[in-house]
Amino acid sequence: MRRSIFGDAVLLVFILAQVADGVLTYLGIKMYGTAIEGNPLVAWSVVAFGAGIAMVGVKGFAVACAMALHLRAMHRTIGVLAILYLGAAILPWSQVLTAATAP
Repeated sequence: MRRSIFGDAVLLVFILAQVADGVLTYLGIKMYGTAIEGNPLVAWSVVAFGAGIAMVGVKGFAVACAMALHLRAMHRTIGVLAILYLGAAILPWSQVLTAATAP
C-alpha cells in the first residue's frame, strides 16, 4: 500500500473538524443545555454520560470510522465528510456561539 499525502492531509482535516465540532458542541451544550443538540444520539449520550465523556466518545468513534476509511484509501469520502462537518456543524455552532457572546 502506498502512502498518500492527499489522504493523510484529508484525514488530518477531518480529525481537526471533529475536534472543533466536539469543542463547539461542548460549549453549546454547556451554554444552552442538551436541547440545543440536533443529533438525538449525541444528546442521549450527553444526558447519559455527561458532555465531556460523550464528546470524547462520539468524536473518537467518528475518527475511528475515518481511520477505517483511510486504511481503505477512501480519501475522497473522508474529504466530503470533512466538508460536510465544516458546513453543517462547525459553521452553525460558530454562528450560535458568536451570537450568544455578542453585546
